Amino acid sequence: MAVFPWHSRNRNYKAEFASCRLEAVPLEFGDYHPLKPITDSSRKKRDKDENSIVGSDFEPWANKRGEILARYTTTEKLSINLFMGSEKGRAGTATSAMSEKVRTRLEELDDLEEGSQKELLNLTQQDYVNRIEELNQSLKDAWASDQKVKALKIVIQCSKLLSDTSVIQFYPSKFVLITDILDTFGKLVYERIFSMCVDNRNVLPDHFSPENTNDTAKETCLNWFFKIASIRELIPRFYVEASILKCNRFLSKTGISECLPRLTCMIRGIGDPLVSVYARAYLCRVGMEVAPHLKESLNKNFFDFLLTFKQIHGDTVQNQLVVQGVDLPSYLPLYSPAMDWIFQCISYHAPEVTARELQCDGHLPYCGGPYTMGPEKSTGPFHNSCGSIYTSQPS
Repeated sequence: MAVFPWHSRNRNYKAEFASCRLEAVPLEFGDYHPLKPITDSSRKKRDKDENSIVGSDFEPWANKRGEILARYTTTEKLSINLFMGSEKGRAGTATSAMSEKVRTRLEELDDLEEGSQKELLNLTQQDYVNRIEELNQSLKDAWASDQKVKALKIVIQCSKLLSDTSVIQFYPSKFVLITDILDTFGKLVYERIFSMCVDNRNVLPDHFSPENTNDTAKETCLNWFFKIASIRELIPRFYVEASILKCNRFLSKTGISECLPRLTCMIRGIGDPLVSVYARAYLCRVGMEVAPHLKESLNKNFFDFLLTFKQIHGDTVQNQLVVQGVDLPSYLPLYSPAMDWIFQCISYHAPEVTARELQCDGHLPYCGGPYTMGPEKSTGPFHNSCGSIYTSQPS
């Protein structure tokens, strides 16, 4: 009988362990599983909470604010033109009929285009900054004295100033100053509605749901959105609604995700490419504050910008530059703060393929970068959407 030498058999313990495990079956939403309340739901909630919060690795807008104000200056005279309307005190009228509420709301907003006109001319840059800060304080004072309609009038009229590009070199700084007022308004409205949901017994958690919101708070929130929807002009209607985007949390779980695409489409109605790109930057900013995981609207804003960037070669923009004595190499860097912010929002926790798509497939225009896209930095010159090349260097 033959005798063979004995050898130990090679074993792959990882493969054997995997083959002995129970088969994993995908769990459809709504299916019962005894461990689902303990593991599945808690994991999904934790992941959702982490995705809905911007981390410390995201540079906040406050860090960019001072740099923009210091860089985009002017020695030309500026003006502020406000139609503040007459004070008729309609806000305190109590009525139960819905038709009467709607009529009153429209009358209040129509009153904005009537009444006194306040025009401030020949302002230096510092005078302009001081006047805007005074308007911001007036907004706070009006709110504190329960003059909500007056507060809304101030915000609407300040938003209208963002359609004025008469001193185009100062526009990025003007955007910073006006959006400070919008941020104040958005915070005041949100805190007001939030306070209606708090009593001596209950306090809303940080991640509350619309089910935790009482009827009074919901009605007040809807009333604000209805008032804003009645604003006739596109630019103030867009900016004021965007400033209270966070308030959608009181009404619906999907409110923010539904509003962002609609507001993105509204910007397409703004004809001036410089004005529109800053509107996109503001929408990306408020969107990142409340729903940073909703990347689709961020990307859409970028590609919409590419489609409209060719407008800089149109007669409207070219004539405007001629009148103001601004050449193209000086004009293009005005886009830089807005595009820099949009790129940061898009690239935040985005896959590397997104950066490559934006750089290669999108044909980025050079706007005074550089821009940080994922692990790499990309600098000009870039091809714009029309195929031409700009070779100006950052100032």
